[in-house]
Amino acid sequence: MLEVTPDNKLKRLIVVGDRVLIKPKNPVDQTSSGLYLPATVTEKEQVQSGYVIKVGPGYPIPSPVEDEPWKETEEKVKYMPLQAQEGDLAIYLQRNAIEVMYNDEKYIIVPQSAILMLERHEDLFG
Repeated sequence: MLEVTPDNKLKRLIVVGDRVLIKPKNPVDQTSSGLYLPATVTEKEQVQSGYVIKVGPGYPIPSPVEDEPWKETEEKVKYMPLQAQEGDLAIYLQRNAIEVMYNDEKYIIVPQSAILMLERHEDLFG
């Protein structure tokens, strides 16, 4: 699993809105019968998996209407956070994915709506 550390250049990346940055797992390149599959076949599969590296702030929430509209206030945007967290294993739909290369590494950007399931390694009941 990859982590964003202070010396890591991924720290400079900012994911926008409801999007999630994923480092794809190495796909299985061999079938159960022993047949080796080329990378182009495994990359085109509809459902893929990878580790969540960074998440965006979430869905913007409209600010409440104030009773005194003549007052000028600094409008701060509030967000509803995403379910995905850094370090989660995400199962996502490939058709919604955008592939990007950063520092010679392949990453995937998907909206949270493309994520089907997350696996988190923490004790949920303790």
